[in-house]
Amino acid sequence: MSEALPAAARPSSSGQAETPFDYDVTIVGAGPVGLALAGWLARRSATQSLSIALIDAREPDHALTDPRAIAVSHGSRMILEPLRWPADATAIHRIHVSQRGHFGRTLIDRTEHDLPALGYVLRYGSIVGALADAVRPTAVHWLTSTSALAPVQEDDGVTLPVETSGASGAVRTLRTRVLVNAEGGLFQDQAHRTDADGSSRDYGQTALVGTVTVSAPQPHVAWERFTPQGPIALLPVGGARDADFSLVWCCSPDEAARRAQLPDDALLRELGVAFGDRMGRFTRIVGRASFPLGLNAADTLVKGRIAAIGNAAQTLHPVAGQGLNLGLRDAHALADALSQHGATPLALAGFAQRRALDRRMTIRATDTLARLFTVDFAPLGVLRGLALTALEFAPPVKTALARQMMFGQRR
Repeated sequence: MSEALPAAARPSSSGQAETPFDYDVTIVGAGPVGLALAGWLARRSATQSLSIALIDAREPDHALTDPRAIAVSHGSRMILEPLRWPADATAIHRIHVSQRGHFGRTLIDRTEHDLPALGYVLRYGSIVGALADAVRPTAVHWLTSTSALAPVQEDDGVTLPVETSGASGAVRTLRTRVLVNAEGGLFQDQAHRTDADGSSRDYGQTALVGTVTVSAPQPHVAWERFTPQGPIALLPVGGARDADFSLVWCCSPDEAARRAQLPDDALLRELGVAFGDRMGRFTRIVGRASFPLGLNAADTLVKGRIAAIGNAAQTLHPVAGQGLNLGLRDAHALADALSQHGATPLALAGFAQRRALDRRMTIRATDTLARLFTVDFAPLGVLRGLALTALEFAPPVKTALARQMMFGQRR
C-alpha cells in the first residue's frame, strides 16, 4: 500500500519546534532484497518498535509479469520461507560443470549434501510478488511511485529528499535514523561507481538471455558450460516434465551484437555447437535480451548511517548465480543487527563486520571464475580440466565449495 509521509515537525519538551525522525529505518528499492529486508524487519521490530519505510520508484504490481529467471540457493530458501515462498519454484537436484573443447567435468548432487535441493529457479515476478504479499499486511509504510534523491548525512540520521511521480512532481524530505540503499540496478546503470570506492571491472562480456526448449531434457539439472568467450548456463524452469530452460550465454559484445541479429534457427544451431548435445537439440528460443557484464563492489557496506545491500553493494558476474543470494544474506544479517540493537551506529557496525568475510570470499570466487575460465590458452585449459576432475576425487573440497555457494560464510 502507499502511505503519505508523516508530519515533519512536532514541539519539543521545551516548547521549541524540532524536526523529528519520520522513520527509524528507510529502505530505498523494492526488489527482492529490499522487500525481504522490509519483511524481516516488520516481523522482528516488535521488541525495538522500529518504524519502517519502503520507497519504491514503481508501483508494486509492475514487476509481477517479469519473466526473467533467477537462481536461489537452498540457503536463501531457508531464510525466505518464514516470509513467503513462491509455489512455482523449480528445484535443482544436480549441477553439471564442464568446459568446451577440454576434458574434465564435475557433478554436484543434492544427495551428497542430504538436502531436498541445491537451489531453485524462480521467475523474478514470482519472488517479487510473494515477498510483496508478505510485506503488505505489515506496518511498513510503502511509498510507491516515489524516487529517492541524494541523501544528506547528519550526526544523528539522514535527510532524504523524495519525489513523487505524477503531474505535481512534488519534492519532499524525510528524516530517518538509518537509510538502506537496496536499489542498485544492473552493471550498465552504475557508471557513477569508481575504483576509488571499491572494486570495479568490466569483463568485456555481454549476457544473452532467453528461454530455450530442448528435445531431450534432463529434469532438475542445471548446467554450467565454460567456453573461451564466457560461460553458458542453462537452468530448469518448468518442473519434472518441462523441456524449457533459462539461458544465460556470455560472450564478447561483438558476438552478442551479431547473435542478436540472427534468426532463431541460426542462433539455436550456434548454441548447440557451443553447448553440445547433452539435451538433444535446441528447438525454440523466446524472450531474447542482452546486457553487459561487470563487477562493482563497494569497499564497505556502511558509511555513516547509510547501509548498502544487494546490487547497491555489489554487482557480480552471473557465473555460479551468487548475486541475489549474497544480497539476501546481507539483508538477513542487517535485519538481525537492527532488531537487536535498534537503528543505531552499533547495529550498522556489527552488520558490516559480520558480512565482511562472506562478501570477500563470494566476490573473489565469482570474479576468479569469470576470468579464469575464459582464457583461451591450451595449457590452461588442461589445468582447468584437471581441477574439475580433481574435485570428483576430493569430496571435502567439493563439499566446501558447494556449501559456500549455497550458504555463504556464517558468523
